Amino acid sequence: MKKTMSVHKLALLGMMAALVFAGNFARITMPLAIAGQTSFTLANIICCLSGLILGPVGGLAAGLGSALFDFTDPRFAAEFWITFINKGLMGLVVGLAAQRGLRAGELTYRRATVASVLGCTVYYILYFTKSFFYSGLLVQGLEPAVAAATLPLKIPASVFNGAVAIIAAPPLALAIWKALRRSGLEVG
Repeated sequence: MKKTMSVHKLALLGMMAALVFAGNFARITMPLAIAGQTSFTLANIICCLSGLILGPVGGLAAGLGSALFDFTDPRFAAEFWITFINKGLMGLVVGLAAQRGLRAGELTYRRATVASVLGCTVYYILYFTKSFFYSGLLVQGLEPAVAAATLPLKIPASVFNGAVAIIAAPPLALAIWKALRRSGLEVG
C-alpha cells in the first residue's frame, strides 16, 4: 500500500520551509581576513526543528527554505543547489535520528538533542567541504593551502551556529510537538 502525505503534514512542511526561509534573513555576516565570509543565522535552529517535528521529510523543508533564500541574495544565488543539498541533509539526518521517537509518540529531550547534534555535525562537514572546494578553489581560485587556511576562520561562527541550534531546537520542538499532538495534528 502506498503511503501518502497528509494535508496536515504537507501544511507543516510548507510552514517549516517558510520559517527556514525567514530565519535566514536574521543573519549577521562577518567578512574573513583572507577571503570570503561567514555568517550567524537563525535558520539552523529551524532546520533542526524541521527534522524534529516532521521526521525525515523535514529535510525537504530545511533544504527548500534555505535554497529559496539563496535566490533572494546575489551572493548566494549561484550556490542554491549546494545549500539545498547541505541544509536538506541536515534536516534529513535530524529527522532520521528523531524518527523512532516520533513514531512511538514519545520524542524525548535526549533524542532531540542527539538528533540535533548529528544533523549539525553532518551540515558542518558538508559546509567546510563546500567552503574549501567550491568557494575556495573553484569560485575564488585560491591555492589549496590558502583555501585551507580560510577554514579555521569559519570555526567560531560555525561552532556558535551549531551550539545555538543544538540548545534551542530540542525544547522548541518538544513544546511544538506536544501542542500539535494535543491538537490532534499528525507529526513525525
